[in-house]
Amino acid sequence: MFEKINCGNGAIAVLSNNGELIANVDSALDLLMSAKYEAGTAYIAVDKKQIAEDFFVLSSGLAGEILQKYINYGGKLAIFGDFSHYTSKPLKDFIYESNKGKNIFFTATKEEAIQKLAEIM
Repeated sequence: MFEKINCGNGAIAVLSNNGELIANVDSALDLLMSAKYEAGTAYIAVDKKQIAEDFFVLSSGLAGEILQKYINYGGKLAIFGDFSHYTSKPLKDFIYESNKGKNIFFTATKEEAIQKLAEIM
């Protein structure tokens, strides 16, 4: 399920691209708990293709719910992929503000996602 990347201060779990989809809060929490159990880390990188599109529609509330749970449970999440086709200003602002924090990141590549997570360890 995960590719474990060892960094200087710990490990990062990269969700393997095998069709699993984060579609709701429960599946997102299952992912976090699986990463903690299987890879020994709460630092997770996920391809955006593995996340339901509703996540990127902020009015659905899915992104807020999932990210709040991750913060509450100590999870750190980097979502990588192409976000350029989204035209929503609130989503662009959300991505911008998230990238300034220390919990949730949006990056273009898997390598950048791993780097961002490694920087906050």
